[in-house]
Amino acid sequence: MVQYEDCIVFLLAKAYQRAHSAFKVKLAPFGITPVQHLILAVLGEEEFLSPAEISDRVAMDGATLSGVLDRMAEAGLIKKEENPEDRRSIRVSLSPKARRMREGLAEQRKSINEELTAKFSLEEKLLLKRMLRDLKG
Repeated sequence: MVQYEDCIVFLLAKAYQRAHSAFKVKLAPFGITPVQHLILAVLGEEEFLSPAEISDRVAMDGATLSGVLDRMAEAGLIKKEENPEDRRSIRVSLSPKARRMREGLAEQRKSINEELTAKFSLEEKLLLKRMLRDLKG
């Protein structure tokens, strides 16, 4: 019988906890969470997305995302505006404040990735990314 310490789900959960906790520390000076960082990264790649488009990209349900976007708008990280192409919908973009944070956030993202994989060879890092992508589906 497999012990819980050898269970893939347990190992992934513990790895996630460690990575998430370390990333939270890196993001603390910016006053954002890892989820907010992810949304800012998505908007940095493609601006003026609808909440539904953001939801698809970050794999988050609409109700949860709505609350996160509201908090981000209150914090001045994003702008929500009426979509000129469809007045029934809104579009979301980065605020000037978030644009100023982009370089520092990219540095922290790179730093945490390097710290978490410091013990791995380049081959192992590439393999880990490939396996995680495969697990993600």
